[in-house]
Amino acid sequence: MSDRKKVYVTRELPEDAMKLLKSKFDVEVWQEEMPPPKSLLKEKVREVNGLICLLTERIDREVINAAGPQFRGISQVAVGFDNIDVEAATEKGIYVTNTPGVLTETTADYAFALLMAVARRIAEADKYVKSGKWKVPWGLMMLLGQDVWGKTIGIIGMGRIGSAVARRAKGMNMKILYYDVVRNEKAEKELGAEYVDLETLLKESDFVTIHVPLLPSTRHLINEERLKLMKKTACLINTSRGPVVDEKALYKALKEGWIWAAGLDVWEKEPTDPDNPLLKLGNVTASPHIASGSIATRTRMAVMAVENMTAILEGKVPPNLVNKEVLKVRPSSS
Repeated sequence: MSDRKKVYVTRELPEDAMKLLKSKFDVEVWQEEMPPPKSLLKEKVREVNGLICLLTERIDREVINAAGPQFRGISQVAVGFDNIDVEAATEKGIYVTNTPGVLTETTADYAFALLMAVARRIAEADKYVKSGKWKVPWGLMMLLGQDVWGKTIGIIGMGRIGSAVARRAKGMNMKILYYDVVRNEKAEKELGAEYVDLETLLKESDFVTIHVPLLPSTRHLINEERLKLMKKTACLINTSRGPVVDEKALYKALKEGWIWAAGLDVWEKEPTDPDNPLLKLGNVTASPHIASGSIATRTRMAVMAVENMTAILEGKVPPNLVNKEVLKVRPSSS
């Protein structure tokens, strides 16, 4: 009988991370493509010492309360952790960790790529050619887009990822406006970013890109009233969390021409319904929550999650502890 600690993993991880995890613990992995059901999660947390999970798993109070006394930690393979009831975990002395920093540049790359794709209608152009609609060798008015160079970008949320997007915007000679609940004086000094209120940002920006966490205060931050403030030629980019944008209001804005286009990597419901009316609009560029999805970054995220879990199960304070208050409930042994 093995005396090694047990870890349950809700999806197969990249090879490097799995090797590291299996070298330290007894590991069981959910093998299906879809997330494991809540009933199974409740069963597993009664038995194992730790859980490594993704954003797709709802680790609510019910699941957490089902955990046995031997269960010490939840290691999330993501920066966000709005799928986990952190308060309930803290009360029960369960450590919660995430994987910040490692995906910053990759996500910023994607956000800016999506911005460029929306501006220049790349997805539309691809469909146009592949569907056999391209008949005229060169058309003066064919698939006209918006310029990016020298335009104004409005960044909502100037944290790690927002700042990385700002660095890319500076390279495109863009005027950088930003709004955040906390001033980022470093970005102001190094990148020439200008702090403005949200209303000003929406009114003056040619491109609005969102980089805030999902909180009660940010749910439907972009709603009908705020979409009406934007320029008719403006583009909205969201690579943060889907519910930050009211999709019904966005559909109306795009359909009625309040704004020019949108690029969406995240959705109010994921996966989004194939019948979502936004998917029927030509001025929407859609992707399936893949902003951090490079091979190297996803591997680093998974390895970091394993390192967090290792620290938890060795009685140490993990490097990316979300709920530091838990140390009062269950102090580390180191």
